[in-house]
Amino acid sequence: MLPGDLAGIIVTHEHQDHAGGVFKFARRHRLPVWLTFGTYQAIRAQCDDVVFHFCRDGEAFAIEDLQLLPYTVPHDAREPVQYVVNNGVLKLGVLTDAGHATPHLISALGACDGLLLECNHDRQMLSNSAYPASLKQRIGGDYGHLSNQTASEILHALDKSRLKRVVGAHLSLKNNTSELARAALASVMEERVEVTIACQEDGFDWVGLARSAMN
Repeated sequence: MLPGDLAGIIVTHEHQDHAGGVFKFARRHRLPVWLTFGTYQAIRAQCDDVVFHFCRDGEAFAIEDLQLLPYTVPHDAREPVQYVVNNGVLKLGVLTDAGHATPHLISALGACDGLLLECNHDRQMLSNSAYPASLKQRIGGDYGHLSNQTASEILHALDKSRLKRVVGAHLSLKNNTSELARAALASVMEERVEVTIACQEDGFDWVGLARSAMN
């Protein structure tokens, strides 16, 4: 996708792997940025000469034909959110960078046609890894990242009546494998739901959610 195809940029939180380079890119291509006020406070020095808009939990906004609904997630950032995107026909939920399940995020992600869901680590692999204890505690804590098991528990709790595809994402290169993540997600999925894994090295190709192709 080229910059000319974009109408704006959404930011989930201020951590470098999510916000790094955003504002330089936005300035170069004259694109507006949507972010929470808490995120803005954390990285306001980077926001000069950028058109930005504040968003907040539960208040939908539109970027051209897409409606985006931010929802709060438990993560170690100032005001982190993730997004549910709706084009009036299909609904895509995105959840990464969350330490645990909450009723709020489960409600926000209900009745999606597609879901991109963090499967950051396998708990046993993280426990046995060479990471320092403080980093293990941060990743596996309530404001860190979702394990395969927690991701499967979230999937189990969701309204899956419209769900056609799940993409497991944000996998750790050292503390997870595609096979473990896929098995965890598939264990709570019906056969009609396609499970795809996006690893950091290869990502994943374009995937479709068109109902006509899936019914």
